[in-house]
Amino acid sequence: MAIQYNNPLFEVVRNYDRCINCRVCERQCANGVHYFDEKAGKMLSDETKCVDCQRCVCLCPTHALKIIPNPNSFRKNNNWKQSLLCEIYKQAESGGILTSSMGNPEEFPIYFDKILINASQVTNPSIDPLREPMETKVYLGSRPQGVQKDASGKIICDLPVHLWLNMPIMFSAMSYGSISYNAHKAMAMASKKLGIFYNTGEGGLHEDFYPYGANTIVQVASGRFGVHQGYLDAAAAIEIKIGQGAKPGIGGHLPGEKIVGDIAKTRMIPEGKEVVSPAPHHDIYSIEDLRQLVLSLKEATAYTKPVIVKIAAVHNVAAIASGIARSGADIIAIDGYRGGTGAAPTRTRDNVGIPIELALAAVDSRLRDEGIRDNVGLVVAGSVRSSADIVKAICLGADACYIGSAALIAMGCHLCRTCHTGNCNWGIATQKPELVKRLNPEIAAERLYNLVTAWNHEIQEMMGGMGINSIESMRGNRLMLRGVGLNGKELEILGIKHAGE
Repeated sequence: MAIQYNNPLFEVVRNYDRCINCRVCERQCANGVHYFDEKAGKMLSDETKCVDCQRCVCLCPTHALKIIPNPNSFRKNNNWKQSLLCEIYKQAESGGILTSSMGNPEEFPIYFDKILINASQVTNPSIDPLREPMETKVYLGSRPQGVQKDASGKIICDLPVHLWLNMPIMFSAMSYGSISYNAHKAMAMASKKLGIFYNTGEGGLHEDFYPYGANTIVQVASGRFGVHQGYLDAAAAIEIKIGQGAKPGIGGHLPGEKIVGDIAKTRMIPEGKEVVSPAPHHDIYSIEDLRQLVLSLKEATAYTKPVIVKIAAVHNVAAIASGIARSGADIIAIDGYRGGTGAAPTRTRDNVGIPIELALAAVDSRLRDEGIRDNVGLVVAGSVRSSADIVKAICLGADACYIGSAALIAMGCHLCRTCHTGNCNWGIATQKPELVKRLNPEIAAERLYNLVTAWNHEIQEMMGGMGINSIESMRGNRLMLRGVGLNGKELEILGIKHAGE
């Protein structure tokens, strides 16, 4: 019995008065949507293959194409939406789990959009960022508990190892394998130029990028792919990945077809072999176990590199963070439920975890209440979309933010959410040589540099408007935030007042 479940999501509209049969759309589409019909003498489209990546629209020389949502749909039902029907049909035929890419697209609250930033007026004048110094440099790591002196009365200047950033922004973990060599190179180049850091993800570090080690955070995930002494020594910091926002409690997965050439070499696994990171680290079942790994990594690198522990935002995140702060880790990274991914079970991505805004506020409050907030730096991620989101996150207690999807968009990503197929038309989430070469790493690095530089200017402008001249003065300053359209419990967790108070 055949049941129609693959009704095209999009309709390719071609203006034949403009189409000159140049076949650019055919050459540029990795999904095989466009083709030339010799008999009809014109271009046609197989719309069932379209993912709305917009590459054909962007590169059509005569602007003859547009992609629109397919108006043909099942009968409207707010409970049984078309996407659910199609997914059930698909699983009934395949017996497999649903896989998706990028972050949670569902209509859950975005708390950043319900928070407003205060501004200074008259009695607390604003600061002109064009004429007065604005300090956006931050350092991540344990902070000394006051001034300490030795027996002779001299100030002890030995600080714990930490990361210096010229601005409170870093590029989030995206592994070589999930994204292309050129995308990784672009982030490495941009990080060096900006004076910030990028994260390798769990796929190891390509030997070509070792020269960028001073701006590199390497990851130690449950699969330990590509982890060896040289990998640890090359980095500025080491991140233990416990979880990520798109799939809390779920391990990583990279299909065998992506394990080719340098990816296999970098991950130290055979070519073509499907790889899975276990859901848990099989040597971590307690904070004491975590402490052992933290200390082992510090011992392996002569205590010269800070250790980050990355976790997903879940309901008991504050208690978990409290334990991590006591484990010897220097920095905690928290990834919210809208965090992106190359591939995740759809049901997990869309239904597990909590918003980063609530998780951040809860963690910062817990650590302050316990008097250990300065023991660790705090970095957050999970759909940080603008400089305003960063300012709000810092006011809620973060030291800095990871950006992932925003960085990919800056390089050209159009959020078609098919990263897991490997057919990225923009050369980002792919390992196919003919597609990888579409992303020029020098141009992509310049675009990343421009984005972060622009955001840094905007952060300074907003700080000036708040009457604040340093990130340090803004960190955890929730008095500068007000909520709109939030209930009492939400305001309580966020630790802010409603607008008008």
